[in-house]
Amino acid sequence: MTARPPILEWLPSYDRRWLRGDIAAGIAVTALIVPKNLGYAGIAGVPLQNGLYAAAAGAIIYALFGTSRQISTGPSSSLAAVAGGAVVVTALAGEQAAQLVAAITLVSGLLYLALALLRLGWISRFLSKAVITGFLAGAAVDVVIGELPKLTGTDADGENAWRELGSWLGTLGDAQAATVGVGVLGLGLILGMRFLAPAVPGALVLVAAGILASYTLDLEAHGVALVGDVPSGLPAPELPSLDLVADHVGTVAVAAVALLLIGFSQTAGDARAFAARHKYAIDVDQESVAQGMANVGAGVFQGMPVSTSLSASSLNESAGARTPLASLMTGALVLLTLLILAPLFSELPKPVLAAVIVDAVVFGMIDVGELRRLHRVTPFDFWISVAAIVGVLSAGVLAGVVVGIALSLGWLIYVATTPPIPLLGREPGTQVFRDLVENPGDETFPGLVVLRLDSGLFFATSQALEDRVRALARDASPPPRLVVLDLEGVSFIDSQGAAQLTAILELLDEDGVTLRLARVKPGVLAVLRADGFVDRLGPDRIHGNVHRAVEAQPHDRAAPAGPLREPV
Repeated sequence: MTARPPILEWLPSYDRRWLRGDIAAGIAVTALIVPKNLGYAGIAGVPLQNGLYAAAAGAIIYALFGTSRQISTGPSSSLAAVAGGAVVVTALAGEQAAQLVAAITLVSGLLYLALALLRLGWISRFLSKAVITGFLAGAAVDVVIGELPKLTGTDADGENAWRELGSWLGTLGDAQAATVGVGVLGLGLILGMRFLAPAVPGALVLVAAGILASYTLDLEAHGVALVGDVPSGLPAPELPSLDLVADHVGTVAVAAVALLLIGFSQTAGDARAFAARHKYAIDVDQESVAQGMANVGAGVFQGMPVSTSLSASSLNESAGARTPLASLMTGALVLLTLLILAPLFSELPKPVLAAVIVDAVVFGMIDVGELRRLHRVTPFDFWISVAAIVGVLSAGVLAGVVVGIALSLGWLIYVATTPPIPLLGREPGTQVFRDLVENPGDETFPGLVVLRLDSGLFFATSQALEDRVRALARDASPPPRLVVLDLEGVSFIDSQGAAQLTAILELLDEDGVTLRLARVKPGVLAVLRADGFVDRLGPDRIHGNVHRAVEAQPHDRAAPAGPLREPV
């Protein structure tokens, strides 16, 4: 983490040859994000101008504190969905909803800063990729269901997405033809451009076309609802109401933690990717500080949550950005938009805004490729994602975060407490012992059990090892005379793990079974010596590999036996 803002490092040595690329990138990114941020504000349930407040604050403040030259920071569909979930839970609207979202943004920024200063970024790993994939997909579907009434000019309500969808279906008989027409045309235009002309900013074209149609065709007179007043001007710094925060402190806390978990790892990963491509170094801790400061600034200026935007950053890169000056240019242009063009957005038809939102969440939050990969590679992870999707749609976006964290921690606990402990057999004609499940034709010997623990040996795994040894020692057929524990995969052992090995030794001694260890790492061996286990076992029963452990034990050298029958 740098001692002073990075802008003081790169700006004095700025090369004027980079200016054209930075300006071009700033203009291109502005054209992309302005219409999208109107949609993100709609997702979050705050006035449209608040999305632009956040875009300007995020871009400018990140440029002051960030170390990446291509990263573009601003609102995103996933962050907006979390903020919108909080608004739904609290049933706030208007100015109060804006203050709630600003408070969540501010708190998430402070959490970013705390984690960066305390080096606690590992906390973000508690939300697994499978859970995040499912959560974002569920949140996207939830947002789409919430936008359907705007596309038909009807109303819908319900305590969860399923009921809201049913409510909407029941109102289709009252759909307004003009609104449906505008919505269908809007969806057709933005989706068509996405597939037929992906280089063109479809959201910008659609918003411009919607405003033009509203003026020329007087859509409001035909029953098409408009978004309403979008005032010009810049926001003044203002802290959210403490009374409002106190009334909804639980919601603010859960939403802020969710924003942190979703955005933290993505921030570092994206920054590293751009730095690697352009051969410069970034400071990961400083990147977290930059994102924290950007969220604090967005919250203070009545905005919404911000984070790394991969689509905007990629456009920033391809348009020629060489330094964070491109991000400063984007922020300045957004401010000019607020000063000059903001009132034009008042004429934006709601079904057009809904089309922008649907496009943003479907293609920005639903990762069909990743879901397919999970189903192909690890079906259990796929079903974890499905459970997260169902959780969001059944309990809401904010409660879905809690469900996601619970699923992640549950899966982590399950994996930690049930480590792989495979039986090993000898590859014919060699001294190599391998997993019998993967190599069922390998040799086994009467009275010999070889086990490998593929995990650390500590409080969460030690009982599983003892249970495995106990089951094989007392119930396997034929009963063993020698148990060899291959500890090659054990890189860590704690006091409870050492004590559990002593318990295993005593258990086997009672049954007249010899215990030997193989491939013990130096750090593990040091703990076992300190605990006195090596003296109890005997140093001569610790071997460099499994073959030596087996050969050191007097045993019947007859032909290999058939596969060991494990207890049922």
